[in-house]
Amino acid sequence: MASNTPWFIRARLKTRQLLLLVALAEEGNIHRASQVLNMTQPAASKLLKDLEDVLEVPLFDRLPRGMRPTWYGETMIRHARVALASLNQAHEELTALKAGRFGQVSIGAITSPGLTLLPSAVAIVKREQPTLRVGLEIENSPVLIERMQQGKLDLVVARLFAEQDKTNLRYEPLTEEPVCAIARPGHPLVTMEGLTLRDVVGTGWIVPPAGSVLRHRFELMFQEVGLAPPINVIESAALLFITRMLQQSDMLAVIAADVAHYYAAHGLVAIVPLEIPCHMDAFGIITRTDRLPSPAAKVMLKALKAASLSLYGCALENTDA
Repeated sequence: MASNTPWFIRARLKTRQLLLLVALAEEGNIHRASQVLNMTQPAASKLLKDLEDVLEVPLFDRLPRGMRPTWYGETMIRHARVALASLNQAHEELTALKAGRFGQVSIGAITSPGLTLLPSAVAIVKREQPTLRVGLEIENSPVLIERMQQGKLDLVVARLFAEQDKTNLRYEPLTEEPVCAIARPGHPLVTMEGLTLRDVVGTGWIVPPAGSVLRHRFELMFQEVGLAPPINVIESAALLFITRMLQQSDMLAVIAADVAHYYAAHGLVAIVPLEIPCHMDAFGIITRTDRLPSPAAKVMLKALKAASLSLYGCALENTDA
């Protein structure tokens, strides 16, 4: 074959080899991996050896009780997951088109845009393509980005942190995320004027878990005015728990302002008139640059950008991308 022929064609790379890599990573044992794939252990061993011979690197360390991926193996496993996810997506799109549906798109978001941006965007999509199937996940940014890199999400609305690998990711910022303090309706602090941090430092607080960006900035906010951070705290990011706990106590909570106003509009909480100078970093639309979006993902991306213009006054480029 010509030297410019892709290596996987020259190597006669088989789909079963990709499946074997993933199964070995999950099972840690070639006997169990071969059972999962419904093949004999000798056949599985030969598939792995053939791939290692072609790549000229060991993909797994053979241990007394199982197998462990090498750095080379970790690389191949990651790309095998992506390739298999893409093949599954292709089959799902074809199945949907044959059934008369437009296809499907999977989108992830952090809580604030999940409450404000995504309902508007999904409504636009459904008006234009009623048969398009939309899957939605609400999670924190690292989880969403990992799932997108695994091929399980088409696009996400989240944050990119400094320590995250931004290779093959495109980030289009939307808006910063202010935070505020909330309490139960009727809490005595809700009607108090001129509240300062000194007035609430001894109050019980529901705060984000230790190690989170907002938790760090919340504590720093008190320290910057010469106060020790509150010590009567509950650590939780679970909104159902937070709203229920506030209703049964005089505690306060610090959450994203969009989320707070949503629950306040439904009478579940009240906004405390306290200036909270800390805020979360901006979030934005994150897509992958190393794979082409499906037609359904293009429709969703266009809707997200249209909705962001209405909600945040944020005009993004390439709205037809």
